[in-house]
Amino acid sequence: MADKDFGLNDIVEMKKPHPCGVNRWKIIRMGMDIRIKCEGCSHSVMIPRKEFERKVKKVLVKHEEPTS
Repeated sequence: MADKDFGLNDIVEMKKPHPCGVNRWKIIRMGMDIRIKCEGCSHSVMIPRKEFERKVKKVLVKHEEPTS
């Protein structure tokens, strides 16, 4: 996946589903590490950006910034 195809509050699909059975994750923090939260059980995981970029499959829902 190309760099910067994902952003804060996007919903992404990872290559492997969470043990709870859901494969929808919300990006809740970005930096050197990325924190994602499972949409099924609300468990959150912090993983290094390089590892995240390797494990993410696709962006399911892009978070739109409100235009004012």
